[in-house]
Amino acid sequence: MGGEHRVTPDLLLHAYRSGIFPMAEHRDDPEIFWVDPRRRGIIPLDGFHISRSLAKALRRDDYLVTLNRDFAGVLEGCADRPETWINPEITDLYGELHALGHVHSLEVWMENVLVGGVYGVTIGRAYCGESMFSRRTNASKIGLAWLVDLLRRTGFTLFDTQFLTSHLASLGGQEITRGGYRERLAEALEGEADILSAPLASSGQDVVQRITQTS
Repeated sequence: MGGEHRVTPDLLLHAYRSGIFPMAEHRDDPEIFWVDPRRRGIIPLDGFHISRSLAKALRRDDYLVTLNRDFAGVLEGCADRPETWINPEITDLYGELHALGHVHSLEVWMENVLVGGVYGVTIGRAYCGESMFSRRTNASKIGLAWLVDLLRRTGFTLFDTQFLTSHLASLGGQEITRGGYRERLAEALEGEADILSAPLASSGQDVVQRITQTS
């Protein structure tokens, strides 16, 4: 999409508010197309499922979680696979939105190495998860648990995952209709939430405790 058709950060935010999001066919395709799935994936913020093995991994003190410390690294990690829809234009666009404070990344580190992460767009009280990656067992699951805990404490009501994968389903992810998603989105857009209004959890133990108390 060159010239006058370039997608701007404003247009991108407008698309998210309308319930659609952009993708590219593959890494080298310059074209962006808009996606409006008939079935939408979400993680209910009060229904995140922590298995025994994940609880054990969360309680271990062998990792560090940060927010917005290495957005470029997370984007790179998400695009670092044989098939990716993250092309250079999408990389630039989300970089601009991140600089404007509308896109946030959460990073998982082990021994000072970035081993997992997730990034997404925030609009109103909705967090639209874009992509995640994992280079160690459980790294992306740890990241999602910490993210769910943070979203709940900072006033979010909707965690959109776009599609439902078996990975997300194992964590409590669900599939809802397009209409059902639009309703939840409209409700989320009626208020404002700020992911930066509370610090990350002080420990994985805190995350486990808070999530298992309510789900």
